[in-house]
Amino acid sequence: MSHIEGHLRAPDCEIVIAATRFNELIVNPLIDGARDALIRHGVDPARITAVRCPGAFELPLTCQSLARSGRYAGIVALGCVIRGATAHFEYVSGAAAQGLVRVSMDTAIPVAFGVLTVDTLDQAFERAGSKAGNKGAEAALALLEQIDLQRQIAGVQGE
Repeated sequence: MSHIEGHLRAPDCEIVIAATRFNELIVNPLIDGARDALIRHGVDPARITAVRCPGAFELPLTCQSLARSGRYAGIVALGCVIRGATAHFEYVSGAAAQGLVRVSMDTAIPVAFGVLTVDTLDQAFERAGSKAGNKGAEAALALLEQIDLQRQIAGVQGE
């Protein structure tokens, strides 16, 4: 039986980090974590672009525009939605998740999901670099692996 699996290889191409400005106190460490993880795994810092959009609801359209530009091999999508006292959380987090999946499926460009969906600010801080690690870094690593997997499936030689 043959086996195909993505590896943490730095692609010789452009990567974009699309991140929200809303909940910037949480999102900025996610961006730093993603950028650091990409560089530590060999991505040239000059080939990493950061794009900011207003919030998680706007993130799918931003990522769709980036994917359709043809410039990027993959997108790390970062944001943070914190539950409040209304149903707003469900609408925003659901729309962000469904929209980002759709972008990836419609464009065949890998989109790594690094949007925190948490109940409290403490949970967000835990996932942005403290107790629970940095989910921005984890999303960036998942993106590298998926780009490599897509290239292997397509028969393109990796580095």
